[in-house]
Amino acid sequence: MSIRQVEVQRFSLVSSKSMEAVMIRLEAAVGHPDMSVFRHDVAAATASAELEIVIGAAVGTSGLMEFTRFDIGAILRMYQGERAQRSLRLVVGNPVIMKQMVEHVPDAASYAPVTVLIDERSDGVHVSYDRMASFLAPYGNPAALKVAQDLDAKIESLLAEACT
Repeated sequence: MSIRQVEVQRFSLVSSKSMEAVMIRLEAAVGHPDMSVFRHDVAAATASAELEIVIGAAVGTSGLMEFTRFDIGAILRMYQGERAQRSLRLVVGNPVIMKQMVEHVPDAASYAPVTVLIDERSDGVHVSYDRMASFLAPYGNPAALKVAQDLDAKIESLLAEACT
């Protein structure tokens, strides 16, 4: 058994925009493939070039796609009624980017795709996620770290654009 200490950096922005406005901008930039069709097409690909075409068709203008979402706010509303804060967790990424990290650090598959949290609080709409580079830094692999830093820049740009 081994245990690795991982110190995580959380990137957060607070927007004065409504949650709807932030979500509209995020959803416009991230691909939303039909996941059953996507899984079928990935399984049917016979070469990496064909797979990259499938993935390219699934990602949005940000180069990312939504794998799934969890509406935590809906659960809160079941217990607290309409006064409950809205809170949504999006799982986003790009399988090609994930592959590039996992080739160097297999444990990267535990961290990718990433989770983006969008939630309402008293001071505005918070948009947060944990930086991939902070997850991979302890592994000491410069190639994986470079891919993670590029992914972080992509996601941080996406979130900043959604919040402004």
